[in-house]
Amino acid sequence: MKEYGDLNSKFKFVILASKRAKDLLKGAKPKVKSKSKNLIRIAQQEISQGLIDYELVQSKPEDLYEEEMFNEEYKEDQEESLDTIFEEKDEEVSDKKSKERKKAKENRLKADEKIKEEEEEEEEEEEATEEEEEEEEEEEPDDIEKED
Repeated sequence: MKEYGDLNSKFKFVILASKRAKDLLKGAKPKVKSKSKNLIRIAQQEISQGLIDYELVQSKPEDLYEEEMFNEEYKEDQEESLDTIFEEKDEEVSDKKSKERKKAKENRLKADEKIKEEEEEEEEEEEATEEEEEEEEEEEPDDIEKED
């Protein structure tokens, strides 16, 4: 096992080192001379050399129960807020999809109307063309008779 000073757990070592690094960051004077400027490294060296005083506090059963209750309430609040967020998102998505469907339907109706108008215009043009052709056919025999 690596040497963690007089700590028997690397987890305790990490927690203590992070707290000491925060103290160093706030302006505490380092207790070792180090080549490193990294505050975490300095804190680790101080702890490994046993220069940092600390106290392990055992949690009381009441404290654990209160913490557990707080965590349960917090968890329930988080779940409720997540449920609310998901419900709101679902409503937004549903509204958005509904609007998209409505817009798509409107676009289809407009496209259908446009196609219908174009077909009607084509029919009118065809009828006009047919009428012109009929008029031309009626006029041609007259021209032929006059030439005779």
